[in-house]
Amino acid sequence: MVEAQRTFVVGKPLKSVVTYLRDFANATEWDPGSKECDQISDGPVAVGTQWHNVSSFFGMETELTYQLTRDEPNHLVFEGRNKTASSVDDLSFVAVDDNSTELTYKAHIEFNGVAKLADPVVGLGFPGLADKTVKQLTQTLEAL
Repeated sequence: MVEAQRTFVVGKPLKSVVTYLRDFANATEWDPGSKECDQISDGPVAVGTQWHNVSSFFGMETELTYQLTRDEPNHLVFEGRNKTASSVDDLSFVAVDDNSTELTYKAHIEFNGVAKLADPVVGLGFPGLADKTVKQLTQTLEAL
């Protein structure tokens, strides 16, 4: 299991931040690892909406199906799965003032079976990836 958590402030109102991030297809803009992300379920974004995500992670490409499992005004959770791993992106939001939002981003990856051997290697690089994600996420949100 590999985890990272970062808390940071972006210069955008809470509602704008949450509205943008609740559509996981936008991950290709803010997540340095996401190469493709397309909604695969019908209808508007809501709990249960699914996305097909292709990510590159330390030179390995992987595909996961993500699902929105929590959709609240201050909290979003996306759970991704494939046969070798499960991933949780947990985002919490607090309005700092009318024009800025504190965002807490928790990423959790758990490998299954033989893929668990990747834990130590991924664990070493995960903090750096989390830092890159914060930088790219901040830039993307503030450009909205």
